Amino acid sequence: MDSKQRIANALKVATDTKVFEMGPGVSSMAPDVFKTFFPGKTAKIIADINTWPALGEKVYGLFVEAGIPTEKFIIMEKEFHAEWEYIEMVDKELDGGYIAVSVGSGVINDLCKLCSHHHGQQYLTLPTAASVDGYSSFGASISYQNSKQTFSCPAPVAIIADIDVIAAAPKEMTAAGYADLAAKVPAGAEWMVADLMGTAPIKPDAWHVLQDYLDDLLANPTGVAVGDPDAVADLFEGLTLSGIAMQAAQSSRPASCCDHLFSHILDMTHHRFNGKLQSHGFQVAIGTLTMCAVFDELFKMDLTKLDVEACVKAWPDLEEEQERALLIFKDFPAPKLGYECITKKYNDAPTVREQLTKVRDTWPEFKKKLQGQVYSFAKMRNLFKAAGAPYDPSMIGVTRQQLKDMFPIVQLMRHRINVLDLAKRGMFYEDLVEPVFAPGGAWEIL
Repeated sequence: MDSKQRIANALKVATDTKVFEMGPGVSSMAPDVFKTFFPGKTAKIIADINTWPALGEKVYGLFVEAGIPTEKFIIMEKEFHAEWEYIEMVDKELDGGYIAVSVGSGVINDLCKLCSHHHGQQYLTLPTAASVDGYSSFGASISYQNSKQTFSCPAPVAIIADIDVIAAAPKEMTAAGYADLAAKVPAGAEWMVADLMGTAPIKPDAWHVLQDYLDDLLANPTGVAVGDPDAVADLFEGLTLSGIAMQAAQSSRPASCCDHLFSHILDMTHHRFNGKLQSHGFQVAIGTLTMCAVFDELFKMDLTKLDVEACVKAWPDLEEEQERALLIFKDFPAPKLGYECITKKYNDAPTVREQLTKVRDTWPEFKKKLQGQVYSFAKMRNLFKAAGAPYDPSMIGVTRQQLKDMFPIVQLMRHRINVLDLAKRGMFYEDLVEPVFAPGGAWEIL
């Protein structure tokens, strides 16, 4: 199936996005697309100091030339994340009925997405880099009250992806996008785990829109590294299909699980390396590799030998789990986050019995399915090396011990069931995590 057909099929299941144009020079289509969806409205081009010269100024000129009433707002900070202060800033800019035209990377898009939702209106996005999957996703990931949160809000009505601009983006941004797309490999496996356990059934439309083509879209990391337009187009398509999968699911479940939570921890603790904030994709690269290593260890186990009754007997009650969460998160910027999440995703002992029985009884077949989904740590690391993405935590200023110490928080910081929750229920958590950091392990602590 070619790209046009994949995109057409994806738009059939999209809940918000009606137009996805991708190719060289397609930014010239933006005024006509705006007139189609927002006749008589005033546009506000929203960009930053990097994306304004990259594309924003051109788009502004195109809109003015087309006779569309147009204003601009440029965020002048050299370095910023999607934090609530910028939401308040962009909200004010949209007061008065302005329609946001997002020209930028993932942060600008998330700001426009949530602020447009606050104003009860849609918006148009022109991405400037293949750096994240959030352009087309349902929801915006914003730091609010010391916590990285996903706020429900519709995706853009139209995405216009000028590959001439996107392929010319800084190489590290494209490498970050490659890592974000690769995260769908272990994230898909964790969705399969949650599906088997009955907590998050796989939605076929959301699964097939990307997972059927994911291997092909990740197949040219070397082309991504050198900015080859065809390779970058494949990457951007994959990221967009991921976002549309989230639209179809009305959730980020198709795109992320534990792999992204390592990044959220680093964001929430304001992690910097050499004085700089690290990109979402670079942080996710390390989370993705880590989860591939975890699955490598899982596949060494014979879960047909699970002593289900012993696990059920040892299973703590909700109050014990809440106390454990409060202890783990006591020095975290959001000290009640773990308590809130475990309260939502806690299962009682009879449910745990059912879950573990399913895993035990289907393990040989289920293991094969998981192995068909997940890349080995070695394979994923080689892909990241070729793409120019980080392949060791030290490359983003994180020690292996720090990474290991994040695991208890990762397990508890979202109400989404993950593979670590399965390990807790099956009493093999330590056997799953410790080998990753032991001598000879993927992240051997030296």
